[in-house]
Amino acid sequence: MTTDRILIARIGAAHGIRGEVRVKPFGDDPLSFADYGPLQTADGKRELTVASARLQKSMVVTKFEGVNDRNAAEALNGTDLYVARAALPELDDEDEFYHADLLGLKAVASDGALLGTIVAVPDFGAGTLVEIRPAGASSFYVPFTREAVPRIDLASGEVTIVPPEDHADEEPGEAGA
Repeated sequence: MTTDRILIARIGAAHGIRGEVRVKPFGDDPLSFADYGPLQTADGKRELTVASARLQKSMVVTKFEGVNDRNAAEALNGTDLYVARAALPELDDEDEFYHADLLGLKAVASDGALLGTIVAVPDFGAGTLVEIRPAGASSFYVPFTREAVPRIDLASGEVTIVPPEDHADEEPGEAGA
């Protein structure tokens, strides 16, 4: 499943009184989100242009054009920022892809049994996970590693998943509980 926009960063809390905000980037290079031109909000109704950005620990302190005080900065807290897919570099390696491309793909076991659909690729701080939602049951997570996700076939719309050993022991509806 491809999309014409890619989630590239999320605005966090205000930083200081001059309109700066903390931004959590989702790319490999934390400052790269500022390189792609105006960023759009999820609804596409607002564009934000980066005036300046500097790395501070795991966040990027960012000043957007037109955001000049703390109140305006606080109003942006929690805003997801998207960039046009065409503005991003082409992926050269077959093992590289954008997480957005995984959403909606079928998750299958190595024997071909359908496990569910990929609904998210979150990172809660301890590493990236793949969230799989079986039909009529609660989601479960697997680590996004080569061992747990050995095959990603975007063309066929399938991802092979090796579930954790304890996953098979759960009753339907208990997964991820």
